[in-house]
Amino acid sequence: MDRFHEMQVFVTVAEEEGFAAAARRLNTSPPSVTRAIAAMEARIGTQLLARTTRSLHLTEAGQRYLDDCRRILAELEEAEDAAAGSYSIPCGQLTVTAPVLFGELYVAPVLGAYLEQFPLVNINALLVDRVVNMTDEGVDVAVRIGHLHEPDQQAIKVGEVRRVVCASPGYLDQHGRPQHPAQLRDARLVTSSASQRVSEWTFAEGGQPLTVAIEPRLVVTANNAAINLARLGWGMTRVLSYQVAAAVAAGELEIVLEDFEPAALPIQVVFHPRGRVPAKVHTFVDFLSQQLGQDVALNPTRQRRG
Repeated sequence: MDRFHEMQVFVTVAEEEGFAAAARRLNTSPPSVTRAIAAMEARIGTQLLARTTRSLHLTEAGQRYLDDCRRILAELEEAEDAAAGSYSIPCGQLTVTAPVLFGELYVAPVLGAYLEQFPLVNINALLVDRVVNMTDEGVDVAVRIGHLHEPDQQAIKVGEVRRVVCASPGYLDQHGRPQHPAQLRDARLVTSSASQRVSEWTFAEGGQPLTVAIEPRLVVTANNAAINLARLGWGMTRVLSYQVAAAVAAGELEIVLEDFEPAALPIQVVFHPRGRVPAKVHTFVDFLSQQLGQDVALNPTRQRRG
């Protein structure tokens, strides 16, 4: 087994925190993974992984070696890509991540349009409601809503979203339009546990944070369910503005308490600018940024009731 392959095995074991899981990911047998790690430790002359019957974790030397392995493998991949011409021609596998609903509504259509224009690229889209570690999970481009937490990232802002309270016009006609967030304590609320706290909502008043305790009568696990219940007139909900842009434009939902909204959250297209950026990455970043930047739903203006 060559050293580069041993490094790949070691990195996989460290990421999966187990030999069996690493073997499944590498499509090989657990004994072969165990032998590779043992041979590596014997050659280096130090223990890289501390094992017990119940757990496996990196030693101090193992953590340093893991960082070096990732750097070396990344440089090897970059060298191979350069030799294959991927820095001049968009080609190969591109991995993209975005939040689930945002990805479905705004990113997925762009993916299809990009692939039509660049036929040598294949895309794997990871749509999940969690912050994916781009380095650990091999992600080339990410769409982030909110502020960045990972170091050494380059980001292009393509819009922003507001946190809005909304309900159907029929519900508001019957129950009244709240003039202050405190009135939400008496409103019929449906909330989603997928993207927000369900015990309180934060607003802004006079430049200061304003927190209102809420008691939702109905909690669901998906934003779409909460939005649909609000559209049907059951009650009020709070979501991100892009999630209800179409329903608001169609008159199915109405936004209230706009004067108390907290600061908008940026939408950013993120990638790692390490070394030379492959053509598939910079062309996709440019393409996605242009498409999202032109979408009026992602650059919202406050819509007031006339």
